[in-house]
Amino acid sequence: MDQREMARALAEWFGREARDLPWRDPAATPWAVLVSEFMLQQTQVERVIPRWSAWLERWPTPAALAAAEPGDAVRAWDRLGYPRRALWLHRAAAEITARHGGEVPRAVEDLLALTGIGPYTARAVAAFAYGERHPVVDTNTRRVIARAVHGRAAAGMPAARDLDDMAALLPADPGAAAVFNAAAMELGATVCTARAPRCDDCPIAGLCEWRGAGYPANAPEKRPRQARFEGSDRQARGRIMAVLRAAHAAVPVARAVAAAEGGADPEQARRAFDSLVADGLVVLRDDAASLP
Repeated sequence: MDQREMARALAEWFGREARDLPWRDPAATPWAVLVSEFMLQQTQVERVIPRWSAWLERWPTPAALAAAEPGDAVRAWDRLGYPRRALWLHRAAAEITARHGGEVPRAVEDLLALTGIGPYTARAVAAFAYGERHPVVDTNTRRVIARAVHGRAAAGMPAARDLDDMAALLPADPGAAAVFNAAAMELGATVCTARAPRCDDCPIAGLCEWRGAGYPANAPEKRPRQARFEGSDRQARGRIMAVLRAAHAAVPVARAVAAAEGGADPEQARRAFDSLVADGLVVLRDDAASLP
């Protein structure tokens, strides 16, 4: 693999074909980038854009969100999924306000110290908000590297070597490295897709080891599939959260639990309710429940 040729081809393609996503706007603040990274975790871009826009209009700075009630953040999160992310984002906003004067930090170590931010998000914010040179690897990037560099039909389970692979490909210039990170993700999301890769449209098709080998069926063993949503505890939790988001006052516990019983037995409904309490998404006051 010619690293420089790959970087050049991806950068040129990204400049022409990249989706016009609002958090990629040069005017997007580090806070806007951080919010996007929280929202995009396991959530489709199309669902995130309107919620991201509304969120930034309401809370344009970490201090603005920190001044709100946590329950307001959970309610505004609506149905993006994994509502604990809203609580974590609220806590991170409070930490940014208290520790960093309301400015999102740029150092990975400082970002990792914030609630809800792991290694991927910390590097993504440092790279995309501040132009720092860090390897940023998501599922799409891993697929591109697996095919183009290693000649495999798909990536295996995430591993530490994924970062080493990406670091070896990054251009030395920080700005070019940030573009390369974004371009590799974009390629995996839109062209080098899991089920139907569009190799004829790929800017690095001539460099791809998997294509050069004749597209061998050599994908590593798949990870176990996620449990079905229908009838799951996650669905029961979602029903309870929908009732609490819509309420303007605390809801009797019995009513909140009953909301989950549309497709759940009483034991599952109570288990879902208790798990929301344990996660801090539901607060109990006497025999009533509300958002925090």
